[in-house]
Amino acid sequence: MYYVGAHVSAAGGVENAPLNAAKLGANAFALFTKNQRRWEAKPLTKGSIKKFRDSCERLGFAPEQVLPHDSYLINLGHPEAEPLEKSRNAFIDELQRCEQLGLCYLNFHPGSHLRKVDEEVCLNTIAESINIALDQTSGVTAVIENTAGQGSNLGNRFEQLGHIIERVEDKSRVGVCLDTCHTFASGYDLRDRDDCETTFAEFERYVGFQYLKGMHLNDSKAEYASRKDRHHSLGMGEIGLEVFRYIMTDDRFRGVPMVLETIDDTIWAEEIQMLRSFQNPA
Repeated sequence: MYYVGAHVSAAGGVENAPLNAAKLGANAFALFTKNQRRWEAKPLTKGSIKKFRDSCERLGFAPEQVLPHDSYLINLGHPEAEPLEKSRNAFIDELQRCEQLGLCYLNFHPGSHLRKVDEEVCLNTIAESINIALDQTSGVTAVIENTAGQGSNLGNRFEQLGHIIERVEDKSRVGVCLDTCHTFASGYDLRDRDDCETTFAEFERYVGFQYLKGMHLNDSKAEYASRKDRHHSLGMGEIGLEVFRYIMTDDRFRGVPMVLETIDDTIWAEEIQMLRSFQNPA
């Protein structure tokens, strides 16, 4: 089964996210379990947790079909002690919220060195942060999202993702989310089938498909290898549609929640149907 959906709103409570996903005809979705641009958040209420779980069960969303995303403020590789501790505590809280909701993944951006430490030092700090968080939680896999490499952000090269995973102690609870826009912007071409074969072979070499736990399906406004994170609607950007045809007909992507973060939410339902149409071309 191919799980396709979008990053939907949880405004008014997390319990609204599965309802919003179902309206799109999705069988996967992403959400923020708290305001992604604030450090603090009220605890989830028992009522919200029950409604969320009940809606997911009623609408057919298993935990493996949901890809929650953590706060954008968190930097697990921060070079300074106090902000690093704050990020680690916030990340643990995010994992615990996923536990409460009965979810099995938490998607996050790995971190930034802020041009204050070497890349390897920052990557090692990220791995240490993951180990600390996993040691204090249970049942939720930390899913590292590849980045476009904008600014001082790390995780744009598959070698960097592999470096982090190698240093995570519990490898049963670490994974990767591949964002097609980020992949393309960071210098991995996806514009034709041969490009896809080459890029995903590199992913297998340095990371391994056993660690693929999620995907963000986005076209790119920015050009190839720009290291700019600029999403576009499918087929309307620099990447084109071939990579999405490739993904939807390759068994390695079965069972992985694949969510749109494209810029026009009014056409998400159409984009989801288009992706499904690639499985059975006329």
